[in-house]
Amino acid sequence: MDDSGSTVPRRQLGRYLREIRENAHITVSAAAKELEWSTPRIWRYETGQVPMHPNDVEAMCRVYGASRETIETMRALARETKAHGWWHSYGEAVKDWFKLYVGLESAATKIRKYEANLVPGLLQTVEYMTEVIATDNPQMSAAERQAKADVRLRRQRLLVRPVPRAPYLDVILNEAVLRRPLRAPGAMARQLDALVVTSQRHNIGIRVLPLNAGLYRWAAAGTFTMLDFPADVREPEPTTIYMDGPCGAVYLDKPYEIQTYEDAWRSLGERALDADESRELITEIAKEMTHGT
Repeated sequence: MDDSGSTVPRRQLGRYLREIRENAHITVSAAAKELEWSTPRIWRYETGQVPMHPNDVEAMCRVYGASRETIETMRALARETKAHGWWHSYGEAVKDWFKLYVGLESAATKIRKYEANLVPGLLQTVEYMTEVIATDNPQMSAAERQAKADVRLRRQRLLVRPVPRAPYLDVILNEAVLRRPLRAPGAMARQLDALVVTSQRHNIGIRVLPLNAGLYRWAAAGTFTMLDFPADVREPEPTTIYMDGPCGAVYLDKPYEIQTYEDAWRSLGERALDADESRELITEIAKEMTHGT
């Protein structure tokens, strides 16, 4: 069994290096000449086909005129490309680890998400995300919380972008997510109403896993996201599984890992209500909450 670890860090590193080179208006052939490398070597690095040594990354960044901070970040990510496993923690390696996920999210053609506890960030109303952020970060100032909310709102534009085509978002929500109230009166009912409206968009599917659905395969996995990428490219990227928590995130993309989560997703889909039934249940719960306030 392959134990080389996730390819996510090296694919992301390749994206960053390509972006830095292009922003410097340097062609692959010009970079290869300056570095005294072959052009295929740079191409393999930029497409994430092979792990990279931090010194090679620094050499490329210097040719591209990158800042010292950028060089250190790229070196840290290069070290991750050689790791057997990849758990990215706050304050270690690449500090902005969530940017890695956002980059993958924006490149995906389909995003599948099972959510056991919260409405997904891409579907949260301002009221909902404000309470989530405040609950998780009680020490933050109002301005810092607003900044985090602004980032989440910018991410939501992904679902309405015209070019490149917006990805399809396929969400399965545990019914418990819908019944967990917010502190502000009526806020959760408004979030549920927003889900009903959003679920009618052509590129968004929302299904509910009812409380009486029983067990599904690999239920211990909890919340997870599956990112699918374009298949009509020279080097198609594998489906990537993403999970996060208060201390970091894990990325999985080995064949047996992907198959395990495909099995979990299929099992969830078999037990979830269909789109129309889900809208009816969400609407019903929203009415219960409205009448109860």
